[in-house]
Amino acid sequence: MTEKPIIVWFRRDLRIADNPALSEAAITGKPVICLYIYETDTARPLGGASLLWLHQSLLSLAADLKAIGAELYLRKGAAWEVLGGVIEQSGADTVYWNRRYDEDARTRDAEIKADLTTQNIDVKSYRANLLSEPWTVEKKTGGYYKVFTPYWRAAQDNIDTSEPIAAPSKLNNYKGELIRDELGDWGLMPTSPDWGRKMLPSWTPGTAGAAKALSNFVAEAVGDYPDARNRPDKETGTSRLSPHLAFGEISPKQIWQGCKADIDIAGKFLAEIGWREFSYVLLFHNPKLAVQNFKPAFDSFEWNADDGALARWQKGQTGYPFVDAGMRQLWQTGWQHNRVRMVTASFLIKHLLIDWRKGEEWFWDTLFDADPASNAASWQWVAGSGADASPYFRIFNPFSQGEKFDPNGDYVRKFVPELKHMPNKFIHRPWEAPEAVLKSANVELGGNYPKPIVDHKEAREKALANYKQMKAV
Repeated sequence: MTEKPIIVWFRRDLRIADNPALSEAAITGKPVICLYIYETDTARPLGGASLLWLHQSLLSLAADLKAIGAELYLRKGAAWEVLGGVIEQSGADTVYWNRRYDEDARTRDAEIKADLTTQNIDVKSYRANLLSEPWTVEKKTGGYYKVFTPYWRAAQDNIDTSEPIAAPSKLNNYKGELIRDELGDWGLMPTSPDWGRKMLPSWTPGTAGAAKALSNFVAEAVGDYPDARNRPDKETGTSRLSPHLAFGEISPKQIWQGCKADIDIAGKFLAEIGWREFSYVLLFHNPKLAVQNFKPAFDSFEWNADDGALARWQKGQTGYPFVDAGMRQLWQTGWQHNRVRMVTASFLIKHLLIDWRKGEEWFWDTLFDADPASNAASWQWVAGSGADASPYFRIFNPFSQGEKFDPNGDYVRKFVPELKHMPNKFIHRPWEAPEAVLKSANVELGGNYPKPIVDHKEAREKALANYKQMKAV
């Protein structure tokens, strides 16, 4: 009798190393079906930038699997229907996957597992994309942590920093015929217009790109990270691992292992991995984190429904160069520097008084590293509505932030070329430049570069007034 195969269902774990579901399947020696489902029954589909990255990442995963003798089977549809079809075609009696933690995915996974179990299909799930499960780090008095610092202090006694699992050297690939899709037929890559063409040269999606990014960061930049991470004008200040981590091309355990030799030096960087873990704790216990204020008091906050202002922020046309550079970096590269994320988010929420959810939606669609937990938790942090949030009255000054962290204006000049000839003195506040300076720099405020969309002082006072009114409710 032909041995029944195991289905390994890939999701946000597009790698063959440190992949428990794949490794456990390989250990059995049974035939393996490596399956990726482009799920059509999700509550929140991936954004455009994420779809582009997914296309490239699946190409990388297919090549990695081919190197160990396996194929990647692609199918589009409702997950339970696709799995049922593959089981029927292949006679598989086992399904392995790595766990997901957002409510929609958890609910579907639980329903699928229950349904398959009634059919005598063995289903096993594994932790692969976090250092600890969201329910394992609890306060001594019970309940989950809502403040990051004590959470991370406690979490470090519980996280799994053991050696990452090596990739299987060989898989017993399933030899039977299966219905499959062609990746190109999914239409993940943009075509009209092909905005991805300008983004991809800056990135190498896949496990090889992830490994190289980690290696370069550890060798060249991790020691300077505490200070350099705030400098968007410097190319080596951050790891640029976030898209790789979001798609599971690299695991947090692999990142920890890469930093292990200089664990004290890498502490500040690893705390950012901790923030991601904390974000998943928040998401697990607050499933509506992307659409619902963590602090109910913010439900009464008076937001400004100004689609025109939102569009100017999205396009990088606010008249504040540091903000505009960040929004254009996002549009041109699918990524935005972390310091600038805080400034651009603060500007939308506290200068334009636009609901943080509008910003979260835009980042979800335009970021390569859009993550269901980190994106929502970070937007709520800036808004002041989240757990352990920045106080609402902390309002980033959009030009002094630029002067502090982009002192020579290199970041602004790169992404706002209209200002490339502005002298350093006025690069972050061109509205203060004398007319002769503007003319010499070929800058016409209100012409080839916009005047500020709002006055900083007036906007700050309005935001604080709205916050005070909210607290009085």
